[in-house]
Amino acid sequence: MVKIALAGATSQLAREIIDALVATQKHEIVGLVRKDPAQLPSLPGVTWVKTTYENKSELVRLLQGVETVMCFFPVHFDPGCITQKRLIDAAVEAGVKRYAPSEWATGTKLEASLDGIPWYCGKIEISRYLEDLNKEKKVIEYTRFQVGAFMNYLGHPHKTSEHVNTIGFLFDFEKQHATLLKDRLDDVIVWTDVRDIAGAVARAVEFKGEWPAVGGITGSRVTMREMLQIGEAIGRPFTVDWLKLEDIEAEERNMDRFANFDLHASPPEEVQAFLDMALKGILLGISRGAYDVTDEWNKILPDYEFTSVEGFLKKVWGGK
Repeated sequence: MVKIALAGATSQLAREIIDALVATQKHEIVGLVRKDPAQLPSLPGVTWVKTTYENKSELVRLLQGVETVMCFFPVHFDPGCITQKRLIDAAVEAGVKRYAPSEWATGTKLEASLDGIPWYCGKIEISRYLEDLNKEKKVIEYTRFQVGAFMNYLGHPHKTSEHVNTIGFLFDFEKQHATLLKDRLDDVIVWTDVRDIAGAVARAVEFKGEWPAVGGITGSRVTMREMLQIGEAIGRPFTVDWLKLEDIEAEERNMDRFANFDLHASPPEEVQAFLDMALKGILLGISRGAYDVTDEWNKILPDYEFTSVEGFLKKVWGGK
């Protein structure tokens, strides 16, 4: 049995992972939340604990006896990553063995794309913070769970996971529409099913060896060209809007205004403006390899069978 704490435990991905951990019937799980725990479901082995994350001494107390801490904070809502750094410092002081920062997207080349994806700057800042903490000697083991993009978005509007909500984005199979960069059909995206992320993480907490600092989880590595071909093969060919890379690069300076954007609390017209700009920023990132992912956890978990994009899409869209 491992005692595990999840910070930001009501996030959609955190809930998927909690379900996977509960299913093992092996662990004591602490869900750290800002809301009233009475509003949350009763789950076997799970204790919901309310905290503001603002008091380091309180966090140290809450993390006593915890072996693994996983963070799910939206990094763009944590200026300077102050809250996550406080959580890390508290974990070290409490003697926590392992920490998983709030990554859960993209891959090792993210830093080269922060001009297009500024809302992810905090992921890089925290990775450097963890590196610095362990520079002289290892004070906490950590892994950056990097997963590319959620495969489940390709199934929108169909429900393909218990908790993660989706939107039609990039490749919209419902409308059979895609927005891509001209002459960039060999660009790569790794698509990983959130159920596989949860499954891999549930196994990672039981792994007896040392966690790799870079923890890539690769579901399916697919080029833009291959995704268009899959659409054809399952009877859902795409109409494509082609954008030019140089035009997007010229718009980079406008993307900073969305660095702290709240998708859930903004009026529809602002949400649409964000999605339009985010799509361009993500395409820019894809062109620079930001959504290509390494496979450290695939190698550590060779018996785990990850969902393939083609299999996923045939199941969701085949015959529809």
